[in-house]
Parts: sequence; C-alpha cells; structure tokens
Amino acid sequence: MSKTTKYLSRQPDSKGYIQWTEEENERWNRLYNKQSALLDGRACQQYLDGLKMLQLSSEEIPQLYNVDEVLQQTTGWKTAPVPALINFTEFFTLLANKQFPVATFIRSEDEFDYLKEPDIFHEIFGHCPLLTNHAFAHFTQTYGKLGLAANKEDRAYLARLYWFTVEFGLVNSSEGLRIYGGGILSSPGETLYALESDEPERKPLEPLDVLRTPYRIDIMQPIYYVLADFEHLYELAEMNVMSLVEKAKSLGLYEPKFPFNFKNAS
Repeated sequence: MSKTTKYLSRQPDSKGYIQWTEEENERWNRLYNKQSALLDGRACQQYLDGLKMLQLSSEEIPQLYNVDEVLQQTTGWKTAPVPALINFTEFFTLLANKQFPVATFIRSEDEFDYLKEPDIFHEIFGHCPLLTNHAFAHFTQTYGKLGLAANKEDRAYLARLYWFTVEFGLVNSSEGLRIYGGGILSSPGETLYALESDEPERKPLEPLDVLRTPYRIDIMQPIYYVLADFEHLYELAEMNVMSLVEKAKSLGLYEPKFPFNFKNAS
C-alpha cells in the first residue's frame, strides 16, 4: 500500500461533524450528479437499493453519523473516519469489526474522473450503499478477519481478492451485466469503460484466478471478474480462502496484462 499522498483528511469535531468548504461541496455535487446519471442500467440493483436507503444529499458531502444511522439499522456496520492512507493492519482490523474506513477528503479537480486513492466520494457513494446488503457486508467482514490473521505475503494475495470484487467487481443479473465494485461506481470514466469498452477482458470469477492476477491502481483495469450472481458473495465468504492463497503462491502469478510499474502494481 502506498504511503505517500498529496491529500490531507479533515478531522471531525467532538460531535462527529466535519466542516466542508463551499468548493468541496460543489465538487461533491458535480461528482454525485455526473455519476448518478450513469447508474441506471449499469449499477446492480443491490447497490441502487442501498443508495436509496442512505438518502445521500446531492448538494453537500454527507456527515458520517447520518450514514452510520442507516448502516447500523440494516447490517450493524458503521463508518470510521481515517487519514488519506492507512496501513493494512488498521484496514483489516476495522473491517473485521464492521467498521468501514472513510478517508475524509475529496479529490482535487485534476483527478475528478479517476482517482487512484480512496476519497470520501469513493467510500460513501461507491461502497456504503452495498454495506446495507447482508451478503456484501458478510463478505467484507469475513475478508477483514482473514486479512487480520494473515502474514504480509498472504495479505498481498488477499488484496487481489478485494480489488477484483469489492473495488472492481462486475456481476451477472437477470437484467444483464452490472457493476457492484465501488472503485468503478465512484469513477465516471471507469463506469462506462468497465461495461461498454471493447478493451478489457471480462471473465467469470474463479477465486484462484483472482488471487493470481496482478493489478495496477493507476490505470483503467484491463480485466474484470464477474460474479455469477450477487449471492455468490456468501459462497466466497465461506470458502477456505487461505488454502487457495497457498495454492496461488505455489502456482505463481499470471503475466500482467499491462506495462509493469512496481510502484503502482500488486
């Protein structure tokens, strides 16, 4: 995980309130409206249901305690304000305890369409709607517990599982191929690219393949893995993932489908 960032997170006051500037709220508004216009026919129904439950304002950046109220009532989750980047141990600890880390800054204008770091729009708009869904919430907590118990080498493999599901996952539905990954749903550019471009590969999600697939955080993804259906997340959560990690280690990684950049690749 990268340890450098140009962003500085805002700290909530003693009541959990964050004072956002007019410029930051205006940027949220443009992100929200641009992305919302792309969701119909592209986002999975489970995400759309969660977005409706959260009732996020399009006019200003939500306060985390308002998001927490809905998450607590539906799946027992809550958000946790964090700096722009946190280490893997803190990340896994939060997930294992049903707390979703939210970096409390919003992207700059020059990274409006694609951001390689998680900002508050990515976390709240991209991820939190699905945390109202029990299958997604269960998978995410189980993933946190696995990561917390894993060693450094194994965590690198687990990171690929998270990347190709929670961040950049696609799912088959009765209406067709849909997006559930928050990294796509919070990126106007990648939302169109993931479903409509002829460039990337789209493959059925096989956990062992996912664990062996390198990725880069600073490009549009060259490959997406597709869940057979949304409830398959329950099956993934109950698999012996660590035995698959051992098998992936013995088989080795697939050849990257991108120019290799050590700094931004995993």
